[in-house]
Amino acid sequence: MKTRREMLEEFVAEDPDDSFSRYALALELEKEGRVLEATEQLQELIGRDSDYVAAYYHLARMLARLGQVEDARAMYRRGLDAAIAAGDQKTRGEIQEALESLD
Repeated sequence: MKTRREMLEEFVAEDPDDSFSRYALALELEKEGRVLEATEQLQELIGRDSDYVAAYYHLARMLARLGQVEDARAMYRRGLDAAIAAGDQKTRGEIQEALESLD
């Protein structure tokens, strides 16, 4: 029986532009402790779909966890811009709060 990660990896392989599957794969990788791989998936996701606002929050959070605070700060700022453009007030607030916690 396939694991959740394996199924998500197949979905992404079948459709690399499937933002939700790539996002879910990144979060699954993080749960498995594979944070570097998770950040790579989120970076790829943002490169393919810059409007996927939640990806910025999680990528910045992971970068901060890896000690890359300046990169995290920059990603949170990009996420704020994307959230504002999308009219996503909930994610905007979450990103703003996370950004302030870095300062």
